[in-house]
Amino acid sequence: MNGSTTARWFGTAAIASIGMIAGGYLLGDGLLRAKEADRSVTVRGLAERDVTADLATWTISYSASSGNLPTAQAKMRRDTETIRAFFAELDFPEDALQPTGANVSSYTNRGVTTYTVRQRIALRTRDIALAQKAVAKQFDLVSRGVLLEEGSGMSYTFTKLNEIKPDMVAEATRDARASAQQFAQDSGARVGAIKSATQGYFSIEARDGSGAGWGQADSPFKKVRVVTTVNFSLD
Repeated sequence: MNGSTTARWFGTAAIASIGMIAGGYLLGDGLLRAKEADRSVTVRGLAERDVTADLATWTISYSASSGNLPTAQAKMRRDTETIRAFFAELDFPEDALQPTGANVSSYTNRGVTTYTVRQRIALRTRDIALAQKAVAKQFDLVSRGVLLEEGSGMSYTFTKLNEIKPDMVAEATRDARASAQQFAQDSGARVGAIKSATQGYFSIEARDGSGAGWGQADSPFKKVRVVTTVNFSLD
């Protein structure tokens, strides 16, 4: 191999080496920047709010029994008038009460037939205080001879969820950012922009008592709750 060929060979090798070194540096720097770009933290934010129901519904089930069907039906009509009078005395408007169903059944034992007439009447009102007053006095109906059946209970509902949703989502997001800032402070970083966020579902439960059964639908005092999951970038 002559001198000029050898010089060209070493020159090519040197250029290749420099290229590999530069390429390796750029690749490494790119991976480092990519890794830094992927730095993030995922946290959850909570928002809770106490609210009062704005709708009360009460389905009253009652029955009358007799060995004679017309007699049972007459008793049912008197009970219906008693119920309407009870609510009128509490200043409910007449159209707050609506019949929702009725049925007749019979039972024969040793040749004796007993007829039972059942009826349901529903109260619907947005006057929560008046609804509570009615429930507190429901045994007045029993004392007047109305046989209330199982399932005759007041149910309170909060219907204005859409009005408070935006503020609660914002509050939950602020709570999530506060958690992210604590994490970032502990790790020597700063919280950046939101990379992604997921809103959980809104739950409405009783403010007091258990989460289901007694204390949920029969209480006008509710607690609205939402949890958001937010992914923040870290700078």
